[in-house]
Amino acid sequence: MASIKEILAAMRRNPKGVSFSDLCKVCDHFFGEARQSSGSHRVYKTPWQGDPRVNIQNDKGMAKAYQVRQVLKAIERLARPGEGAEGKDNVTK
Repeated sequence: MASIKEILAAMRRNPKGVSFSDLCKVCDHFFGEARQSSGSHRVYKTPWQGDPRVNIQNDKGMAKAYQVRQVLKAIERLARPGEGAEGKDNVTK
């Protein structure tokens, strides 16, 4: 089983080749359990105001590339000081 760090590296290299289950694992790690998981969608709450959620979708076992990029952007935002990434930013480096 791949670690979060390995999955993040793969996500950065090839957003089109990420399995939905790996993306769920990363989102669960950074954002907690999905607040909604019905059908093919999972919605995660983020700690900031504005666009307060991450929405991912299962597309025949794979994650959609644009959603992988959105998750990476949200994780980068978490790593910024004052954004609520205490204890988790070391995985993104």
